[in-house]
Parts: sequence; C-alpha cells; structure tokens
Amino acid sequence: MRLLQRRDTGESSLTKDFVRDEVIPLYAILSHTWEDSQEVTFRDLMDGTGKSKTGYDKIRFCRQQAERDGLQYFWVDTCCVN
Repeated sequence: MRLLQRRDTGESSLTKDFVRDEVIPLYAILSHTWEDSQEVTFRDLMDGTGKSKTGYDKIRFCRQQAERDGLQYFWVDTCCVN
C-alpha cells in the first residue's frame, strides 16, 4: 500500500510501498468521481504528467484538507495503486 505524503513545498509525493506488518500512519482518503481520461494514475505521478490533468485539482484539494485536519498522509485510489 502506498500513500501520498504532503510536503512543506505544497507538493506531494508517493511513499514507499508499506508491507503487511508495518505500521501505517494515519491518513485521509479521497472519495470522488473522475472525468473521463482526467484521472491521475500511478504512472502519471511517477513520470510527472499528472499535473496536466484536471483530476490533479482533486488531489491538491485532498492534500490541503489533510493538512487542515493535521494529517501528513492521504490516499487516492487511482494513483496510489499500481
């Protein structure tokens, strides 16, 4: 399981892949719907192309909400799973 981690720069990055018996930090989950072809995928985050999709605004919003809630980590189904 991977999470997105808030950075002080206002960006986020994928964490390492947590394994079964590892302690997983508290995190927020983004529940939403995507516009066709605008969802940000794992590959988009890895190759840096996700920011050009409108779905990235939802990821940005989730990061901001996690910050307001005092959480450093958050999870989005389309881009945290390969």
